Amino acid sequence: MTGTTSTSSAPITGKGALDGIRVVEMGQLIAGPFCGQLLGDMGAEVAKLESPGVGDPMRHWGQGEIPTWWRVIARNKYSVAVDLRSEEGQQTARDLIAKADILIENFRPGTLEKWNLNPVDLMAANPGLIIVRVSGYGQTGPYASRAGFGGIGEAMGGWRAIVGEPDRAPSRMGVSIGDTLAATYGCMGALAALEARRKTGRGQIVDSTLYESVLQVMESLVPEYAINGHKRTRTGSVLPKIAPSNVYPCSDGEYLIGANQDAVFARLAQAMGQPELATDARYATHLARGEHQTELDQIVGDWTSTLKVQELEDLMIEYAVPAGRVYDAEDMMNDPHFVAREAIVRVPDAVLGEVPMQNTFPRLSDTPGSIRRPAPLEVGQDTSEILERWLAR
Repeated sequence: MTGTTSTSSAPITGKGALDGIRVVEMGQLIAGPFCGQLLGDMGAEVAKLESPGVGDPMRHWGQGEIPTWWRVIARNKYSVAVDLRSEEGQQTARDLIAKADILIENFRPGTLEKWNLNPVDLMAANPGLIIVRVSGYGQTGPYASRAGFGGIGEAMGGWRAIVGEPDRAPSRMGVSIGDTLAATYGCMGALAALEARRKTGRGQIVDSTLYESVLQVMESLVPEYAINGHKRTRTGSVLPKIAPSNVYPCSDGEYLIGANQDAVFARLAQAMGQPELATDARYATHLARGEHQTELDQIVGDWTSTLKVQELEDLMIEYAVPAGRVYDAEDMMNDPHFVAREAIVRVPDAVLGEVPMQNTFPRLSDTPGSIRRPAPLEVGQDTSEILERWLAR
């Protein structure tokens, strides 16, 4: 496996900030399970309820003969086989939830109620319970009952319309950003609810939607239209009116440079051997460079194309110009900064030996997160342990 020698072994012991917090995860695919992954990484004990014999479809997602995505999203979790469509399974779920601090679910609104797991009843039995409900459109409103996937949330939240080349259909991010944003906001809501519970003793419902999570990161998209009548559109690799800031060609690859601030652009001009650009009226100010963005990008690109990536990087470091390589997975696994910060770790795996993956994040100085246990390989492999430890069965 290329580059694995540059990664470090993940810790499989240790406690995090959420040590002692119990989580029941009832979601599947990405949005709910990624929220569970984040909480588990921070130390929570996550009991993932899976349909007996079937399990989460994520077990089969990803590339390769043995997909590895499951190894990331299910790390730090215990697999408990529960049939939520049966009365016995619903009772087991209720019993576990009664012992939990947080419940995560990302089913279509109304599904919990259909399974006799109405949040009102669950919170009556466990007043401190925090329920993270991740859905396409939320628990209320005219679209609440609609089926929703991450891509739909990205489109409705404004993301897809502004990603890609202007003469083509909207592009996909390349990762399931709508799902992971909704999961991240769900996790953030759960942490805020834990703090509120510390003060009041009461739990609450965290309503995290795909489209609103995307909307949250849309910067000034809405007021730009409402106040100025400006609609953002697809602009490819450039930031409109922000220059120079682009991916530029080298003789042996590509390199990203962000030199759009006045003093930084002056340093880039020095590195280019063209210091006069910094005092040229067309490029001397932020506004001027924005107006002449296309021609300035051409000037910078003509210069970078004469250099190899390493030569250009050396110059950007020397002149303190923000810049960087466009990494793929192999680059990440062999980069000394990734290695020094243990950004990628190797997690022991009974089938694959070791699986390199991203480490936990963010970093806490006193109670850091950790990968304490690998993803459960078998559906329900931890059922007996969790039922005995949580319910004394």
